[in-house]
Parts: sequence; C-alpha cells; structure tokens
Amino acid sequence: MKSSLAPGIRLITTFSRDAWYRSFILFLTFLFYTAYHLSRKPISIVKSQLHRNCSNVIRPADLNITNNETWCDWAPFDEDNYQTLFGVLDNSFLVAYAIGMFISGIFGERLPLRYYLSVGMLMSGLFTCLFGLGFYLNIHSLGYYAFIQVMNGLMQTTGWPAVVACVGNWFGKGKRGFIMGVWNSHTSVGNILGSLIAGAFVSTAWGMSFIVPGLIIASTGILCFFFLVEKPEDVNCSPPQHHSEEKENGETEPLLRGASHTEGTSNGNGAISAEPVEVVMVEHTEAISFCGALSIPGVVEFSLCLLFAKLVSYTFLYWLPLYISNVAHFDAKAAGDMSTLFDAGGIVGGITAGLVSDYTGGRATTCGVMLLTAAPMLFLYNHIGQRSIGTTVGMLLLCGGLVNGPYALITTAVSADLGTHESLRGNSRALSTVTAIIDGTGSVGAALGPLLAGIISPTGWNNVFYMLISADILACLFLSRLVYKEAQGWCGRAPRTRGFKEI
Repeated sequence: MKSSLAPGIRLITTFSRDAWYRSFILFLTFLFYTAYHLSRKPISIVKSQLHRNCSNVIRPADLNITNNETWCDWAPFDEDNYQTLFGVLDNSFLVAYAIGMFISGIFGERLPLRYYLSVGMLMSGLFTCLFGLGFYLNIHSLGYYAFIQVMNGLMQTTGWPAVVACVGNWFGKGKRGFIMGVWNSHTSVGNILGSLIAGAFVSTAWGMSFIVPGLIIASTGILCFFFLVEKPEDVNCSPPQHHSEEKENGETEPLLRGASHTEGTSNGNGAISAEPVEVVMVEHTEAISFCGALSIPGVVEFSLCLLFAKLVSYTFLYWLPLYISNVAHFDAKAAGDMSTLFDAGGIVGGITAGLVSDYTGGRATTCGVMLLTAAPMLFLYNHIGQRSIGTTVGMLLLCGGLVNGPYALITTAVSADLGTHESLRGNSRALSTVTAIIDGTGSVGAALGPLLAGIISPTGWNNVFYMLISADILACLFLSRLVYKEAQGWCGRAPRTRGFKEI
C-alpha cells in the first residue's frame, strides 16, 4: 500500500513557487517597515523621563543640587518651556521627513530598491543610536538632538515609497484593500514594539531606549541587502494579473505593466468568450514626472485628506504617552504601555477599512465615514476616557481604529490604486512617485500636529483635542467630491469602479 504524504509536506506543496515568493516578500517588507516605525517611537516614551515631577522622585543622599524642582530632569528640558522644546525635536524630524518624502519618491523610481532600502535602514539605525548616545556622553545641547532628528527624518523617507513599490510589483489589484490592510499593521506593530522596548529602559537608562531600536533597524537593513527581490521577473516568477472589477464589457485592465492576459472577446451571438489574447502595450521606461503624478485623478484629494488624517495620528504618536502621564498620573513606563492600545486599535481599523473598501468598492466613502465617526469619539475620550481603566482601554482601542483606519487605507491600497491608474497606460514606474506625493503631503500634517500640540497644550489638553477634531472634519471634507462620485456609482448614475477610474 502506498504511504500517504505527510500532512505538513502536503500543505507546503499546495502553494506554488510564485505563492511562496509573494508570501516571503510580503513578510519581508512587513518586517522592514515594522523596524522603521519601531525606531521612531522611543522619543514619545522618553519625553516623560526627560522632564519629570522631581518631588515624586527619591533623591540620592550624596547629590548636591541647587534646584529642588528640576534636579531629576535632563537639561535642556528642565526649563518651564520644555513642551516647546519637545515640539522642536518632533518637528526637526517631521519637517525633514515631509520635505525628504517628496524627493525620496523620485530617487525610489530611479535607484534599485534593494540598495535604497538597505542604505536607508542602516543610516536610520545610526542616527537613532546617536540620539541615545547623548545619554552616555552626557550631552545637553538642544542643537545636537535637533540635528540628529533632522538627519533621521531624512533617512526614514527611504522606507515607505520603496516598500509600497515593491509590494505593488508583486501583488495585483484583487483584494488589495484587505491584503494591504493586514500588511499595513506593521505601522502599529512597530509602534507597539517600539513602546515596549523603549519602556523597558526608560526609567533606568533612557539612552538604551534609542540604541536597541537603532540596532534592530540596522540589522533589518543587512537582511534587506541579502534577501529582497524587487520584481517577480527577477526570479522568473509570473507578474501579477491586475484585473478590473468591472467585466461587463468583457475585458480586463493591465494596471502595472503590459502583459499577456485573458481578455473577453465577443462571438457572433454577442456572447462573451474568454480567450487568451496577447495585449500589446508598450511599457514606459521613463519615470513619471511630479506634475504628471499630480494630474492623476484623486491624487490631490487623497493627499490633502491624508494631511489632516496624519496630523491627528502623529499627534497621538508623539504626545499620547505624555497626555496619559499628565492626566491619568501614570509613570513613564505605564503611560508608554497604555499608549500601545491606540496602536492595537489601529491594526483592527486598518484591516476593517481594507475589507469594507474591497467589498463596497468605495475607498473614499470608507475613509470619510471613519473620519466622521472619529471626531465625536475623540471628544468622548478626552472627557470620559480617564474615568476608569476599562473606559481608558475601550476608548483607546476605538479611537485608534477610527483614526488609523483611513490613514492606513490611503497610504496603502489607495496609493497603489492611484499609482497604477489606467491613465498611466502601463507605466510601472509611477507607483513610488505617487506614493511619495501622497505620503509626503500627509507628512506635512504629521509635522504640524505635534507642533500645534506643543504650542496649544500649555493652554489645556481640551484645546488640543478640539484641534484634532477639527482636523478630522477637514480631512472628511476634502473627500466629499470623491464620496459623491462613489455614491453616484452605487445609485446607478455612473459606472461603479474601484481604483478611481471615473473620478
């Protein structure tokens, strides 16, 4: 009697060679961007350690001090304007990131992604470690820390356009929202891991809160150099088939590049028969221009929407631990751990947004509804979110999902849809530039949010939340035209499409 194949081997053999490579690339790029976000998080955790309430700290007996109120603080953040100084650090990174992102997409289209990502992660690791070395070298210069933040911000721009372009090369349009929604959880996973790692060291030696994440992202840079495969063709895998959702006309659309695919043809009776047809399309060899990318329908609207959505998300990223520490009176480590719930909610929100937008075909409507719902939830969190542990946990999870869901959808599936828009006529080199424009515009909001929070917070946290609520409403308004077009499609007044074909 012939022996049956082992269950594990049978499972392995059910996946084709192409499927294994695609899964590997998805895992690898997930790991890379997790490391990027992991290395950004420590600054928000360490803030509450750089400036503390020294009356609650046990003073060493042999310490000779001149100021009883600030003896435990780290200069220059021991002054009354410490929140403004924290804002300087945040914006040194975020302004550099926003400016660099527009340039990064251009380089990403023209340089090998493997080299570009590897160098970016190695340099990000270097500057993250240099910030932490300030603790061991006893550096108290604001200029030093601001310069490190600027350089780190520039290096971090290598990540997003490159990983999205790589994933776009490997995956087609089918279920893109769900796949990229799951994949985009790397943002929240990175934030959570970064919080936990930084929190483990913050109360004893805050320098290690930066050095350990810096070493991690540098290690992933080495991994990228040895294992990343940019395109399926590089390892003789078949390129993805990018099918249009609409097949009433009996045809499919190639979204990334000209390829041989199945196209419906009409027979004499008017019926549609599926026959292999060689579609001859000339793949563009020139990278798209900046203005050309801006002219793609939907790019401007989603870019401006992301500006305000990312403003809200990054304000929470940089200020939530300090807010929890000040309002709920947690210590630095506990506040950092509690803030991870916001990111945990973001994972669920991103996946949910992807699933809903895939099912409905309404990317803009999905974002608009979540943004509109987020506004009153932020108001409730500020007013009742600290009444009990249960309320805090529930509100952080809910707000995290509603705030980060639209942000995740726009930076992944929407960017990929627009970067492979039919108006590009098979130009496969537009994805990185489009992604950089959308995320770069969003990064302007990411820079403004923490800056405004630093300016407004001395007047009260209520005013900070009013600013965040206003930003959510503005983000929703910028999508109103696209939501209207999608609603027309659902009502039968316009062709219903996904990927913004008729916008």
